[in-house]
Amino acid sequence: MSTLQLILLALIQGITEFLPISSSGHLILLPNLTGMDDQGQIIDVAVHLGTLGAVVIYFWADVKTAAAGTLRLATGHRDTPGANLAFLLLMATTPVIIAGLILKVTGLSDQLRGIAVIGWTMLIFGIVLYWADTHGPQTKSEADWSLKDAMIMGVWQALALIPGTSRSGITITAARQLGYSRQDGAKLSMLMSIPTILASGGLLMLDVIGTANIQAARDGAVAAAFAFVSALLALTLMMRLLRSVSFTPYVIYRVVLGVILLAIAYS
Repeated sequence: MSTLQLILLALIQGITEFLPISSSGHLILLPNLTGMDDQGQIIDVAVHLGTLGAVVIYFWADVKTAAAGTLRLATGHRDTPGANLAFLLLMATTPVIIAGLILKVTGLSDQLRGIAVIGWTMLIFGIVLYWADTHGPQTKSEADWSLKDAMIMGVWQALALIPGTSRSGITITAARQLGYSRQDGAKLSMLMSIPTILASGGLLMLDVIGTANIQAARDGAVAAAFAFVSALLALTLMMRLLRSVSFTPYVIYRVVLGVILLAIAYS
């Protein structure tokens, strides 16, 4: 794989991972629309690790709190803010892990990697995001995150296994529908991404163990580095813009792209 393609893949993954426009959808579209070779699972693992590093750095204070809480939770106690956060993140991640295993075992995940599927999910879930963002109240903050809300957001997150849905987009949609402010809803969505990326990255890693070589490791390192930088920049920009801008620009992008992809798929 050329260095240019590695960098392009990493930039696409990094920029789209935390914006509500679907990273998986864009990564599938790249080889489908350009004729490039599929990047393979080693690069998938690498770019996921890069974006994971970005969200951990950006929300380091919360990550550190949750990490300490995980140790407390392991002893059977949920009596600290960190333990409670770790518990809620675990509960929110459970639905997507179950759904992901079902798709992998049944082979349905491979059947969903088409341009038509991505076109429809881009369009439909873009409109759903717009509705939730414009009609959802902003009465809750991150401090109000409850087990019920975590489970609801977790079930919505499982829908992101359909390419084009967007993990961040669907969880932000759920948060806005539940009444969380734009910034706090986005923050909860990003924190939910950490155990989700860990789980998906771990599953992918099991598939590539024993297939890597020195060149693949070098390619992975390049991809991870560029994905980290681009993800950190995209995440920082989005969180700042949410102070004054709604999610409408992302919705417009999704709708336009969805219409174009459907036109290509059914032409």
